[in-house]
Amino acid sequence: MLSGRRILVTGASRGIGAAIARAVHGYGAHVALHYGASRGAAESLVAELGDRVVLVQGDLAEAGAADQVWADAVDGLGHVDVLVNNAGAWLASPLEPHDAWVEGWQRNLALNLQAPADLCRSAIAHFVPRGGGAIVNITSRSAHRGDDADHLAYGAAKGGLLALTRGIARGYAHQGVLAYAVAPGWVDTEIAAGIDKAAAAAALPMREITPAADVAEVVAFLASGRSRHSTGTTIDISGADYVR
Repeated sequence: MLSGRRILVTGASRGIGAAIARAVHGYGAHVALHYGASRGAAESLVAELGDRVVLVQGDLAEAGAADQVWADAVDGLGHVDVLVNNAGAWLASPLEPHDAWVEGWQRNLALNLQAPADLCRSAIAHFVPRGGGAIVNITSRSAHRGDDADHLAYGAAKGGLLALTRGIARGYAHQGVLAYAVAPGWVDTEIAAGIDKAAAAAALPMREITPAADVAEVVAFLASGRSRHSTGTTIDISGADYVR
C-alpha cells in the first residue's frame, strides 16, 4: 500500500508515533523517524524495523528546530511524500500562578501548533514543485470540544492545528497537496500512564481505551493516497466517546 513512499513521522520514538512508524513501514514505506529526547527508544525502534529507516532528532519546542528536522528528513530520504505531524504533548496551563499560565501557553503553542505549522510550510514548499504530497496532522478530540480547566492552551493549540489542516486542504488541493486531520480521544500510551485505566475505560462507550494501532492504521490509509477526495476531513478515533 505504501511501497516506495517516503514518510516523515514526528514524535515517532514511542506512543502513537511509534505505532504509526511501524504501520507505514510494514506497508512498505521508507520512514524518517523523528524523536526529541528519547534517543534510546528511537534507536530501539530503528533496530526493530531494520532497513528503510533514517533517524532524525530535534526538540520541536525550540525555535527553528522544525526547519532543521525537515531538512534532515529530506537529506536522509532523498525526498518526502508524506508528513505526519504527530509530535506533541498534553501540557498544563493552569490559571494560577500567573507564571505557570504564561509558560503553559508558550510551551503549548510552540510544540503543539507552531512546530507542526512550520513543518507544514516546509512540506508545502517541497510538495508543490513535485506535483503534490500529503500531510496528516494528529490533533485531538480537544480540538472540537476544548480540554479541561488545566489544559486550556492544549485544546486551543490543537484547535489551531485543525484549522490549519483545513486551510491547507482548501488552499493547495489544486496543486496536489492533500491534508487530513486525525483526532484521537484517550489512547493507550505513556500520556495515559498516570490515569486509572480501568476507571477511564469503564466511562467509555467501548469500555476500553483506544489502542495506538487503531490510529496508526488510519494514518497509513490516508498516507496511501487511496482516498484523495477526503482531503480536508477530520477522522475522529475515540471509540464513540466524542461524536459529531
